[in-house]
Amino acid sequence: MVKVLVVGSANGYIKDLFAKIETIDHKHGKFDFALCVGDFFGGLKDTGVVDDTGAAGEDDISQMLEGKIEAPIECYIMQGENPLPDPVIQKFAKTGGELAKNVFLISKSGLVTTASGLRIACLGGAFESSIFSTSEVAPGFASPFFSMQTIDKLLSNSLTKSTASSSTDYKSLASIQSSSSSSQLVDILMTNVWPACITDFSSTPLPPLSSSRIGVPPLDDLCRRLKPRYHFVAGAPNGNREQPPIFLEREPFVWDEGNGNGRVSRFISLGAFNGPPSVEGKKQRWFYAFSITPEAASAVTPKPTNASKNPFTEAGHRKRPFQETQMSQGENFIFGNVKQPVKRSRIDNGDGKPPPGYKCRRCESTEHFINNCPERQKPPEGYVCRICNTPGHLVRDCPSSSQNAVGDTGGRKPKAGYVCRACGNEGGHYLDDCPNVNQRGGGGGGKRGLPKEIGPDECWFCLSNPNLAKHLIVSIGEECYVTLPKGQIIPTQSAASDTSKTLSSKVPGGGHVLIVPITHYPTYNSIPPDLAPPIVQETETYKHSLGRFYAKHGCHPVFFEISRLSPRGAKGVHAHVQCVPIPQSISMEEVEEAFLSEGRAQGILFEGDAERALSMNAGAGGYFKVEIPGGKMMVHLMRPGIPFGIQFGRQVLTNLLGFPSRLDWKACTLSEDEDRADAEAFKNAFGPFAP
Repeated sequence: MVKVLVVGSANGYIKDLFAKIETIDHKHGKFDFALCVGDFFGGLKDTGVVDDTGAAGEDDISQMLEGKIEAPIECYIMQGENPLPDPVIQKFAKTGGELAKNVFLISKSGLVTTASGLRIACLGGAFESSIFSTSEVAPGFASPFFSMQTIDKLLSNSLTKSTASSSTDYKSLASIQSSSSSSQLVDILMTNVWPACITDFSSTPLPPLSSSRIGVPPLDDLCRRLKPRYHFVAGAPNGNREQPPIFLEREPFVWDEGNGNGRVSRFISLGAFNGPPSVEGKKQRWFYAFSITPEAASAVTPKPTNASKNPFTEAGHRKRPFQETQMSQGENFIFGNVKQPVKRSRIDNGDGKPPPGYKCRRCESTEHFINNCPERQKPPEGYVCRICNTPGHLVRDCPSSSQNAVGDTGGRKPKAGYVCRACGNEGGHYLDDCPNVNQRGGGGGGKRGLPKEIGPDECWFCLSNPNLAKHLIVSIGEECYVTLPKGQIIPTQSAASDTSKTLSSKVPGGGHVLIVPITHYPTYNSIPPDLAPPIVQETETYKHSLGRFYAKHGCHPVFFEISRLSPRGAKGVHAHVQCVPIPQSISMEEVEEAFLSEGRAQGILFEGDAERALSMNAGAGGYFKVEIPGGKMMVHLMRPGIPFGIQFGRQVLTNLLGFPSRLDWKACTLSEDEDRADAEAFKNAFGPFAP
C-alpha cells in the first residue's frame, strides 16, 4: 500500500507549502511522496519578500534551487498555466528534472514510474484551441500551452515503463530490453484542465461559473487511452484563469469495455494553496490524501456502491433520439420562432443498427443497412470473375487484381517501375503511403488527407518501440544513443566481396552508425529551445568520439543529417545523424566534390555560407547538412514544392566508396546473427572512446 499526498497550486509559496506538507506528514503520514498539481511557481518569476530592515530578501524559487529550502518528503511537481521561470528551465536542462533535494519536475508530457511500480502521467500547460491545432512541435516549458504534439508525446511515453527524460533508465543496454510496456494504462494522471465530459452522469453540484463550457474535448480521448485510477486537476472547470480553482470529488466510474476490465477511476479537482475563496465565498480544500496499491492492468477491483455511469464511454445520451420530432423550434433573426428542419439521423443509438421499421432492400433483414448486407458481398449465382476466370468472388475482390495487391506499408502496391521519390523505394509503396512522407491518401482530386499519427510502435528509432532492433545499439548516453543501421553502407561479413574486404575491415563492425536522441523529436531544430542544449551537446560529443575512433582505424568521419518536418508537423521521422567512416586515402576535396557534383546532377545546390544559412533558416524549413573531413560543413536548404530524395547522402557515399549497388538499404541487410556480431565488434572496439 502506497500512501500519497496531493496538493493544489502553490503559486510561489514554496516555503510555506513545504512547512504545511511537513505538518500534514507528521499528523497523518508517513507519506511515500507528494504530488504538486498546477502552478507550483505561480505567474511571476520573482516572488521576493522584504524583511524588517527593508532589504529585499531572497525569493522562494532561488532558495529552493540553491538548496536553502528543502522539501520534507519527495515532491513531484508539474508546469501549471504559466511559463516556468528561466532558472527552473535551466536547472531542468542540466539535471533532467531534479531541481533540489526531494523536488522533481515532470516534463510537460512526462511519465514517472515509482519504485513501488505506480505509473504517474503528467500533462502540463494550459489549453488554447488555436495553439493546440496549429503548433508544429510540442511547446516547451517557456510556453504556457500544450499542443496536439504534447498529447502525442504523452501517449508515446505511456508505452514505456518510464520516460526518456529520466535518462538514467537507459544507461545500460540490458535495461532497454525491458523498457517497453504492454499497456498504456496509468495509475495517476495530473493535468491543469478538465476533460469536457467529466461532469456527465454526475450528481455532484458545481459552483456558479462565468461560462457554461466545461473542460477540454482533447482530454476526453487522453483519458480513454490512459484510464487513470486517479485524475487530479488544479484549474478552473471552464478553463477561465480569472476564476479560482475549486475542490470537487466526482463519483467514481468503471471501465468495463476494452482493456479496462473493471478498472475504477476517480476524478478530484483541488483548490489552490493559500488561494482565494470560490465565488460562493467558501475556502476551497487544497490537499487530498489517499492510499493506493500498485496493481496489474488486468486486476479487477470491486465496483464502488456510489459509482456512476462512465462519462467517457456512455455517450449515447448526447445523441438526439431518432423518434424525436423531425422539426425543432429555432430562433430566426427576422421571422422569430419558426420550425427548422433537423437532419434525420440514420443511426439511432450509435450502435450501427438501423432505426425501427427499416428493412434491407436486398435481403429484407432489419439488422443491417444495405451497404453491410452479406448478400451484397456475394457474387450472383453462376458469376465468374473475368480477371482470373474463377467463381466465388467479385471482380473488385479478385486476389489476382493489381488493384488489390498490398505494398510493403499496407497500402496499394504500385505498378512495376514506380519509384517513391521520398525514400527511393522501387515498387514497394506509393508516395502517400511512404513512412517518410507520413500521409494518408485522401479523397479525390489529388488532395491529400490528414497527417497520419505515428505511434511509438511505428517509429523506427523510439526505444519504446517493441519492434526496435535493440541488438544493433552500441552505446547509450544521457540524451542520445548510437546504433548500427540495418543495411549499413559498409559491407561486412557475408556481404563483403574480395574487392571490399580491405575497406570493410578497417573499422570493426563496419563503422556506419546513427546518433539518435532518446526522446522523440522529428528533427533537431524541432526540439524546444529550453530542452535542446544537452541533446545537441551530447550529439557533438559523440561526433568527436567517433572521429577519434575512426582515426585509429585509418578513417575519418562524414556526418550527414536530413531535417525535414512532414506537412502539418506530423511525426513521420525521428531526428538522427548518420556517421560513415571514409578511408583517409580519400581527401577532403574529393568528398566535397562528390556532394557538389551529385547535387548539381539532381538540382541540389549548397549554400555559400553554411552557418549563416542555418541561422537564417532556423525553424523555417528543412535542410540537408553534411560535415566532411577537416570540419567543413555543407548545407542545402529545401524549398517548398521541390522534391528532395531522402537517400541523397547515401547515394553520394556509396558512389564515392565504389559500392553503388548498396544504395537500397533493404538489399544490404544481413541475418540477425551477423548483425549481432557486427554490433558486438563495434561496441568492444568503441568502448575506450565512448563518452
